[in-house]
This record gives sequence, C-alpha cells and structure tokens, in this order.
Amino acid sequence: MTRLIDLTATLDPDNRTKLPPHLAAAAGVVAPAIEYMHPAEAKGRDEFCRYLGCRHEDMPYGEGWGAEMLSDMSSHCGTHVDAPLHSGSASGGAPARTITDIGLEELFRPGLVLDVRPWARPALEITVEMLESAMQAAGRRVQPGDAVLIRTGQERYTLSDPEFFLQPGMSRASTLHLTQLGATILGTDAVGWDLPFGVMARRFKEGGDPTVLWDGHKAIVEREAFIVQQLTNLGALPASGFMVGFFPIKLARCSAAPARVVAFVD
Repeated sequence: MTRLIDLTATLDPDNRTKLPPHLAAAAGVVAPAIEYMHPAEAKGRDEFCRYLGCRHEDMPYGEGWGAEMLSDMSSHCGTHVDAPLHSGSASGGAPARTITDIGLEELFRPGLVLDVRPWARPALEITVEMLESAMQAAGRRVQPGDAVLIRTGQERYTLSDPEFFLQPGMSRASTLHLTQLGATILGTDAVGWDLPFGVMARRFKEGGDPTVLWDGHKAIVEREAFIVQQLTNLGALPASGFMVGFFPIKLARCSAAPARVVAFVD
C-alpha cells in the first residue's frame, strides 16, 4: 500500500505578519494576501446575489457561497518549483525554460533524502564533503534523474524565529556536484537554496568577487536542474525508495510557481 506524505508548506496569510520589519516587502513570497468570503457572512451572501440576481431572502438555505480573493502573491510563494529561467536567460547552453515548458514526467522522480544536519551550521555553506557524508549515511549515491532533497533541519523553525533566515546554504560547487551526478530536481527544507542574502552581500562587499552572489542558483546556468524551496516534513521520509511529485501551478511563461509536493512511499 502506498502512503502519501505531504511535503508542502501551508500558505497562511497570517504568516505575513511574522516577518521581521526589514523583510516586510517580501510578504508575497511567504503567503498571498487573502480576502475571505464565507457563505454565511455578508461578503459571500452579497457575491451570490450579485451574480445570480437574487435577494438574501431568496438564497437556498439562507446562505451564499464561499470564495476567496488572492492578491500580492509571488510566483515563488511558499513551497515552489524554480524553472531554469529563475537563474538566468540561458541554462545548459540553451534558452532557459519556463515553468510551463517542463513536462509532468520531469516532475515525478525517484527521491533521495540527504540529511546534512550532523554537519551543516547556520549561515554556512553546505559543502561537497557534507553531501558525500550524507550519501554514505543514506546508503545510496545520487543517480541520474533523482530528486535530491536536502534536509538541513530548518523546518523546525518558524517565521517568528530569527534562525529561520539563517539557513545553511548550497554553493556553486555543491550544487554542481549534485547535478553532475545526475540530479535533476534539487529540494531543500530551507527558505532558500543559497546562503542568506545578508551573508552573500557581506562576502561580496569584503572581497569584491561577484561570483559569491547567489552562486547556488547561478550554477543552474551551467547545468540545468529545477530547484524546490520551502519543503517540509522531510523527517517523515525514508532515505530512498520512494517517488516524489512536484506539481506546480501552470503559470504561463513564469520563472517559478507554487507547487503541491507529495511523496509516494510504499
């Protein structure tokens, strides 16, 4: 019997208020703003009557309908799949694909969890050596076509915790190590794939080297893969022997889309 394990974070507009003030402008990445219309309340009743040309007293069971209006929502909201276009206009020597260029068969892949928690540290790089140690612990190496899910432990934090934004991050070298082994989907339980923005900005300011800026994502320019961020519930998975479906909304010509990510575990 197959168990379905949801790896998707809930898009709750209440989370927008938990962002620190300096990140308030990024609220659309956390969750959409949602206007709720309940069938028993005025907005749901008024909408029903407006569309159907009736009065409140005419409504069946005395109620309208439930509906919601979503706004201020990024294509990179919550658990989402990055298309190659997010990293640059080219990927692997070809024009970068958008989210609607990716076939469903490319988004249903064998999963491999690499648990780097014993070695990874806040706001520091996840190294190739850490990935190799995690593969050894998992008892399986990355194989061509794998979806590699990096378990950093960040899912234990909420938006109210400062540690949420101090994730261990992947670098160009560690990202390319996985794609060169054949991984086509790269997932993480952290808010971002790379080191925190502040850490990258400081490294650039100190050394003047632009290659330190967003180098994990920029590695996709060299070798195509799809990055998935803000996964949850990785602790419910075995290290391997399961399939994962990453099913993004079909947003035409976009660089990413929110997705429902589900593991299929026998």
